Amino acid sequence: MTKPDLRARRSKLTLLPLIGVTYCMVAGGPFGLEDLVKLAGYKDAILILLLTPLVWSLPVTLMVSELASALPQEGGFYYWVRRGLGPFWGFQEVWLSLAASIFDMAIYPTLFVFYLSRLWPGANSGVNGTLIGLAVIAVCVIANLCGAKTVGEGSVWMTALLLLPFAVLGIYAGLNPPAHATAAAHKSHFDLLGGILIAMWNYMGWDNTSTIAGEVRRPQRTYPVAMACSIVLVAVTYILPILFAWHAGIPLAAWETGSWVNIGEMIVGRGLGIAIMLGGMISSLSMFNALVLSYSRLPAALADDGYLPTIFARRSPNNGVPWFSVSACSLMWAACLGFGFSRLVILDALLYGISLILEFAALVALRIKEPELPRPYRIPGGLTGAVVISVMPVPLIIAALVKSEDGGAVSGFTIGCTLIALGVAVYFAGERWRRAQLSQY
Repeated sequence: MTKPDLRARRSKLTLLPLIGVTYCMVAGGPFGLEDLVKLAGYKDAILILLLTPLVWSLPVTLMVSELASALPQEGGFYYWVRRGLGPFWGFQEVWLSLAASIFDMAIYPTLFVFYLSRLWPGANSGVNGTLIGLAVIAVCVIANLCGAKTVGEGSVWMTALLLLPFAVLGIYAGLNPPAHATAAAHKSHFDLLGGILIAMWNYMGWDNTSTIAGEVRRPQRTYPVAMACSIVLVAVTYILPILFAWHAGIPLAAWETGSWVNIGEMIVGRGLGIAIMLGGMISSLSMFNALVLSYSRLPAALADDGYLPTIFARRSPNNGVPWFSVSACSLMWAACLGFGFSRLVILDALLYGISLILEFAALVALRIKEPELPRPYRIPGGLTGAVVISVMPVPLIIAALVKSEDGGAVSGFTIGCTLIALGVAVYFAGERWRRAQLSQY
């Protein structure tokens, strides 16, 4: 094995870092579940968190396990859809993912500033918030330029640190009697669709790990194990902290966006509240860092196929990182720091939901078109099993879109549809440009 080959092998992700990256892409801890408890109450919130991964996360992780192990290429779901459905739909898959990232990625630096402001109120004063957000992006860019292995190992450490305060909360709650009146087990009336939408949001992003398949060691074996371990880890770290709070007798009125800090203080004290604040900052940083790793591989894949200038495909000779794509994507996200996020969930549900449908369609299409394709992991049940897995999440996507039109949110839906239509126009413009470039050779 030559030195460059050995260096490339050592820079690839192994099982534990891939689990860390997956956890950060999907969850980043139990932050974001507060409104689910507020809407549904303890009993129903836990029930939703148990059932949602069965009909939402499990099908996606099975699909990722099969396709990422069969087609372990950088760009992941882009190549699945392109190979199964054709170049037009492959392009739309990338377009939908990058369009969603515009609204998604800017929120994590903002959340970092939100938790920091609980310790330092001046974090939100004047231009401080923007400068801190830019610093978060810069740190993540540097980490990503160091390679996928650096991001993966960092994700493992950040996951441990952000979950540590919740472990302390659980131990303390288990060893001490409830300090508050017994909390209501459930509400007699609650917003079921709203709760499902929040759960979907918190169980979203499993397929993002596929875009780095070319940077994973032995992906045929690593992906199925990583997906299985990650789905259990996410569900456990979502449900247990809520159970701890229920056992401690925290009233439902205490639950609101960002209330984990107050709940930690109510159960243990000010010290744990501060630790959870720091955990929230680490969570925001870890999720942004891991998603930079995922999204930045998409422009590089498009450039490899001629849809973007070749500079987007330039990779570092040391670790194979598409450095220009990482930098360009980060500049785009930095420019969106001032965006409002009131319709973030709506736009993500629409754009991500459609991209997910395309991935499942590619799964079925490849089973039909390429039945002999080597599949180290295969979803059980043959073609029927693949079809069943593919249709399971569809009702949840439809339910989320129905909910997205409530309360005057139609404009968010309209924005999403406009972006989808724009993707079609951009494809044909890009195809014309690609053919012009090819004709010069």
